[in-house]
Amino acid sequence: MKEKSSKKGVMIGAAVLIVAVAAAALIYAFLGPKAQAGSKNVTIEVINSAGEQKSYSVVTDAQYLKEAMDDAEGLTYTVDSGNMVISVNGETADYAADHAYWAFYVQGEYCSYGITQQPVADGDVFTIEYCRE
Repeated sequence: MKEKSSKKGVMIGAAVLIVAVAAAALIYAFLGPKAQAGSKNVTIEVINSAGEQKSYSVVTDAQYLKEAMDDAEGLTYTVDSGNMVISVNGETADYAADHAYWAFYVQGEYCSYGITQQPVADGDVFTIEYCRE
């Protein structure tokens, strides 16, 4: 009898998990970042560890920041397996070594999403800044 109730508990738990995942997906679809289609003019500013700034004016059809970064002529970057930016224009920020990281801002506000989900709108100004804690 004990084995039957254990299986029943596992089945109920699995059903609850499936419902929770489906609910999260629906919430993200309705409340998540919305991309803007069409041509946009955006600016991407990079501030390196020395405080030097380089600006890229980009005309793009990109819907998300990663695509706009790909379209920025002369801007280079690398990401790790989780799409976290680890280097920009040849400069690496290694949090494990010295608590350094690349911070991303849009219109002066900290970006709410990673580069693959951060929407791009016409006139946006993105700042990528080398930071150290």
